[in-house]
Amino acid sequence: MKLNNNPECLLFAQHGWADTGKNIGKLIESAVDERTKRIVPSLGLLKTFIRLKPLVEQLEQIAREEINQNPHLPIKIVGHSMGGLLWLEVLDRNPQWWSKIHSLILLGSPVGGSNIARVIDPFSWGIGTAADLGRNRRLMASKIARQVPTLSVASDIGMGTDGLVTVENTKFDYSNWVLISDVPHSAMRHDSRMIPIMQRFWENPQLGSTSVGSLSEQLIQRLRDVPGMTDDDHAHFQRSPIIAHLPEALTLHHEKNLWGVDRVYLGHQQKCLYAGYVGLVHVLGLRQTLRKIQTEAIKKE
Repeated sequence: MKLNNNPECLLFAQHGWADTGKNIGKLIESAVDERTKRIVPSLGLLKTFIRLKPLVEQLEQIAREEINQNPHLPIKIVGHSMGGLLWLEVLDRNPQWWSKIHSLILLGSPVGGSNIARVIDPFSWGIGTAADLGRNRRLMASKIARQVPTLSVASDIGMGTDGLVTVENTKFDYSNWVLISDVPHSAMRHDSRMIPIMQRFWENPQLGSTSVGSLSEQLIQRLRDVPGMTDDDHAHFQRSPIIAHLPEALTLHHEKNLWGVDRVYLGHQQKCLYAGYVGLVHVLGLRQTLRKIQTEAIKKE
């Protein structure tokens, strides 16, 4: 595509872990026209295995140079997986850019903290980028999305996961949220089915809202607030024991394994609404919360 010498907007597209800008660059090229100046940095495939901070600083410098050269152009941002987390970090460090941003789109980004990363580095000792990817950035993302039109896209290929990032990991307040099916995590950076999703949001970028406060949403928030809680997939939901029947046909499930991991699920009519787990260090806090929820349910009977 031939680029216009007088672009109407900037579009930053950022690859994720163990990747380069090649695939997401092709996706973006197919989604925009010559009026959009595309910036698709390759930050270094090997660097994505080490630490997040140097990548954030590298991306921040690239963005600063482009924005300073084009101070009046609106900015679109697309980040795949870890690329979305990098942009959350950059924007958190640069709130002066927020008013310039037309839209922020995250494709399969584990905003709530990657469950796989938490398995690799459960105590956040700093095993490569695992500790960084396992960090919960919901508060950061919600603060940004409250002022910047944001879309978070999740895919479910089965059991509430895209094969790497769980559906729950992608949710946060004030974002718009889209769930698709049958697109594996790695394919989200190049699959053509992403194009109409992005284009629709670019045509009408809107601020999202907070959850409406239903009982299920309140309970999910209470579970997420347990220290050490990590959003999980639904693989063990059907066989997990029910420990409480709650109002509105909700069920609370809990199971523990020999490795000190406690899993919790919130269900509704045999459908999993939430899945999460804590490690041995945080088991006591989870069990205290579960007892409180059980007690409250008994009192309401």
